[in-house]
Amino acid sequence: MNRMSEARIWHGGDLDEARRLFPQAPEPWIDLSTGINPIAYPVPILPASLFERLPSPADHRDLEEAAAAAYDATDATAVVAAPGTQVLISLLPRLRPRSRVAILGPAYAEHAHAWRGAGHDVTEVEAPDRLDGADVVVVVNPNNPDGRLLKREALFRHAEELRPQGGLLVVDEAFADFDAGESLVPVLPGNAVVLRSFGKSYGLAGLRIGFALAPAQMAARLRSALGPWAVSGPAIEAGRRALRDWQWLQAAKSARADDARRLDRLLSPVAEAPLRGTILYRLLETRQAPELFQYLGRRGIWVRRFQYNPHLLRFGLPRMETDWQRLEEGLDGFSQDQKVPELQSSPKEKPRPV
Repeated sequence: MNRMSEARIWHGGDLDEARRLFPQAPEPWIDLSTGINPIAYPVPILPASLFERLPSPADHRDLEEAAAAAYDATDATAVVAAPGTQVLISLLPRLRPRSRVAILGPAYAEHAHAWRGAGHDVTEVEAPDRLDGADVVVVVNPNNPDGRLLKREALFRHAEELRPQGGLLVVDEAFADFDAGESLVPVLPGNAVVLRSFGKSYGLAGLRIGFALAPAQMAARLRSALGPWAVSGPAIEAGRRALRDWQWLQAAKSARADDARRLDRLLSPVAEAPLRGTILYRLLETRQAPELFQYLGRRGIWVRRFQYNPHLLRFGLPRMETDWQRLEEGLDGFSQDQKVPELQSSPKEKPRPV
């Protein structure tokens, strides 16, 4: 696939694109286009030796053991650490023969892109009951961008339906750290792979750490495909410390849940449908989404739009109080500007004849 077709997939976090679209916008930009925790885990000062030597296999295994404990996996050997979940998303389709792949969407677009790029027959469906007949089923749970959450029992059923033909269930739990009630990890079926992202909930996306939790044979194939030293030494050290800091994660979950409720209060006046999403992002639906995107962009506020539906905008959580205030002012200003044309266009009452 060429570079032009790759560029058609929009992702959050691209402030270069924001500055290109809105060159006159004030700096600094407020980037609300990602679903990343804006208050990152406090990475300690790391020893220089971590940057000077290759990471040891023992340290790599310790990172996987920390992830197993954090995700309630019963077997640390089922955990495969990688340089970001995106690498695993791209790698999995290359470990399967050509298959019929059903993806429950709309969801994170890289899944369909990766399976199609590897030569598979891909169908994107909008309802779980339309996943039948596939060799591979891909579910993002909770879903990005709308937060749809399938029950664990439903995922079990899909895994069982796939088993007779040697099928595979892939569950992307990138946002499950704060919404883990339906995670498959503690009771992983023998024909399922779960993907977990580290950077989103811990706010450290730049470290590029992700995990696959898989049956032994698939885990071995993933490790072989990734090769040695898949995760850098500094990332291993920061990652294993964060994953073992359970108190920090619980405090972050509570604080971000409060932030999500605050964001809902700000977005509700411009929403034309119930707000959806997860603790780390909220999805707004309104026919005025294109206008709101432009309005906020001119004010240095970057939010996530979607190619498949121009009426949707996704908002991440602001980081600082000044960011919250700028967002509130932008939303209030937009609401007021929308009222003015309505008043101006309303027909004036004709004088009654006397």
